[in-house]
Amino acid sequence: LIGIICGILRPSGGSVSVGGHDIVTDYRAARSLFGLVPQELHTDAFETVWATTTFSRGLFGKPRNDAHIENVLRSLSLWDRKDSKILTLSGGMKRRVMIAKALSHEPRVLFLDEPTAGVDVELRKDMWEMVRSLRESGVTIILTTHYIEEAEEMADRIGVINKGEIVLVENKQALMHKLGRKQLTLHLQQPLEGVPPELANRGLELSANGVELIYTFDSQHEATGIAGLLRQLNELGIDFKDLKTTESSLEDIFVNLVRRDAPD
Repeated sequence: LIGIICGILRPSGGSVSVGGHDIVTDYRAARSLFGLVPQELHTDAFETVWATTTFSRGLFGKPRNDAHIENVLRSLSLWDRKDSKILTLSGGMKRRVMIAKALSHEPRVLFLDEPTAGVDVELRKDMWEMVRSLRESGVTIILTTHYIEEAEEMADRIGVINKGEIVLVENKQALMHKLGRKQLTLHLQQPLEGVPPELANRGLELSANGVELIYTFDSQHEATGIAGLLRQLNELGIDFKDLKTTESSLEDIFVNLVRRDAPD
């Protein structure tokens, strides 16, 4: 899909427009609006960092702007290596160059295709600081990632694609509210052989060793049922020594969505 939008692959059907410009019939205007940081590293090994970045800007018909290129290279910690040839750089540095090339022509939409796959912690931190800055300036960031925690931290809206089908696209907070869940885990003083019949209608789960009772509830509802459950446990003489609550992460929601849509 990214390849089609960015003009790398020819679409066999359908249409895509970016900022009101069709990617086929109004290619130049559409293409100038977005930048791409691909998953693979493709650079001219014998060019310098400065030359390849400024050349990328020129490809989009943008006038020379050394101040902008310098700002991009500094933000990616590449300024000290601006005169170095690409072949002398580490993998992490080459990844930074790919980002600099994508930002050279000041795109309004930036595609990041698994940008942190196999990169060092320092680069990942720098990258997310840059992404936040771009987002605040009005640039739309489209991030594809298998690191769900990154999407949970960075994204405003989440899209889930399963086997080529878009399962959903939704505001992150609304998604977490609608599909997320909370669990109360009670660590019992004495193990139980099974959930007491009196508690059968509460949907409780008992751990394999019988020492944990797990209660799933919707934290957004005014009546979570926790108070009634604790009162009922006391009436039944079931004592607990500790309790904790946990909340679904975006990764949990993603896995559940994919499983739900999987064929039986």
